[in-house]
Amino acid sequence: MTPPYQIRADYDARTVVVYQAYSSAIADAALRAGRFVAPFSFERMTWIKPSFRWLMHRSNWARKPGQERILAVRMTRDGWEQALARAVHTTAGPAAVAQAAVHLQWDPERSLRGAALNHYSVQVGIGRSLVRTFAEEWAVGLTDLTPQVRRAAALVRDGRAAQAQRLIPAERVYPLSRSLEAHLSAVHTKKPGARAGREG
Repeated sequence: MTPPYQIRADYDARTVVVYQAYSSAIADAALRAGRFVAPFSFERMTWIKPSFRWLMHRSNWARKPGQERILAVRMTRDGWEQALARAVHTTAGPAAVAQAAVHLQWDPERSLRGAALNHYSVQVGIGRSLVRTFAEEWAVGLTDLTPQVRRAAALVRDGRAAQAQRLIPAERVYPLSRSLEAHLSAVHTKKPGARAGREG
């Protein structure tokens, strides 16, 4: 059985992939520049998710207004782990949440058809004080996965989930240091899914 709280991601020795859903205006500008630029907002929290299937559920396979484009953001593992180390769970006290540079919550992982599974996926909200660091230092590559998402969504709708699975990025357990694992274990006891992170 999969442990209920476990970070799974697509990663290599130096980087990890997280996913975001955006409008075409934001996605096109970022892809042209090779980095996040206006109209991406540097003035509000941006939520990143290492679970591709969870974002498919959240964005309805890139069909929700303002979430029509799916970007894979390759960021440094150092940046990802810095964010995790500074994270406060969204169900912590109001004062703690308000002061936190990074928010974290656990939401039920999803099947390709959107059914809630019995284990959780993490999403991380990068606060305004760190958004520019995320966009200009931690994020090192952007890939538009929208065509791939649309092909997979069509296969799922046609009842060909096994074929759709081949288009889903592979995710495996992300290794954590003892100190980071201890920090995250403290938020496992919080009630998951209490607040839904915004896209972008």
